[in-house]
Amino acid sequence: MKFVLISILILINTSVSAKLTKPNPAINPLSVITIQLEALKENNSPYEDAGIEQTWEFAHPQNRQYTGPLSNFKLMMKSKAYALMLNHSDHNIIFVSKSENTANYFIEITDKIGNKFGFTWTVKKFLKKGKFSNCWMTSGVSQPMPLAKSA
Repeated sequence: MKFVLISILILINTSVSAKLTKPNPAINPLSVITIQLEALKENNSPYEDAGIEQTWEFAHPQNRQYTGPLSNFKLMMKSKAYALMLNHSDHNIIFVSKSENTANYFIEITDKIGNKFGFTWTVKKFLKKGKFSNCWMTSGVSQPMPLAKSA
């Protein structure tokens, strides 16, 4: 009985983790940001902090060195500066520029109470060999800039 319960828990955990989209060279910069923002919009679906974990999947290795491990990234995303991204009500992705290995966007987010904020969002292609080779990944997101307050 104990073995069956452990097996079921492993299967549930594996299937939940398997739902995360992994970086892939076929995913373009706009899609990387879309995947991350859609996940953050529904942060706790299908499980608590799934959106943050999905966002972490596309964090550029250089960005990961700055933010630390996933546990630190979760704390950062729940900080005052970035918590407004969690469970936000709407977002708009505006193309700014793209070179061979870097793409820049301006993101407008409406938080869950109607305040609007802007972020600059940079996505870079990972050029080194390894599991992320030639994948577009988020290398930086600015602090939020207030755009409008709800009435």
